[in-house]
Amino acid sequence: MKVAFLAAAALLTLLAVGCGGDDDTPEPTETPFDADIVTFAMQSNAFADGASIPERYTCDGENLSPSLFWEEPPEGTEAFVLVMDDADVPAGIFTHWIYYDIPGDARSLPEAIERDAEPVPGGAQGFNSFPEHIVGYDGPCPPAGETHRYTFTLTALDRPLGLSPGASPQDIDFAGHVLGRAVLTGAYDR
Repeated sequence: MKVAFLAAAALLTLLAVGCGGDDDTPEPTETPFDADIVTFAMQSNAFADGASIPERYTCDGENLSPSLFWEEPPEGTEAFVLVMDDADVPAGIFTHWIYYDIPGDARSLPEAIERDAEPVPGGAQGFNSFPEHIVGYDGPCPPAGETHRYTFTLTALDRPLGLSPGASPQDIDFAGHVLGRAVLTGAYDR
């Protein structure tokens, strides 16, 4: 009985030390910024979340922006920012589309948004990362033999950004104004 008690005490001591007893590593904490962000759903008629993006929406096809629609965002949403990124580029994140100050009452974007700094649905578009310095959408175009993942992130804000049309990815700063976020991913290979 005494041996079983000592073994149990030793095990509890080891568990306490192994669970951070004398470890100086801080416990991960959730920041207030992250705690207040609500997630909501976004979809496309062109492809399902996690599926392949059809050629029509890529540099190998018509290079059209896909239609997007989303559910009710958090209360107080005054504007949206849509960013489409490719994080599989070796040099870092490559931005394919920036569309900001989309009106807060919008619940969808049609297919084939024109490459205009101030498109018809409202809001403004910025420059993507392509060397040609293009305003608006430029679809997936990975190197031959590679599959890349593309993320469409729609961020709900409590106010418009108020940037002039033609902003760069570096100009987009909405820290402190995020109410919610919707994410849709797709993949494309060549």
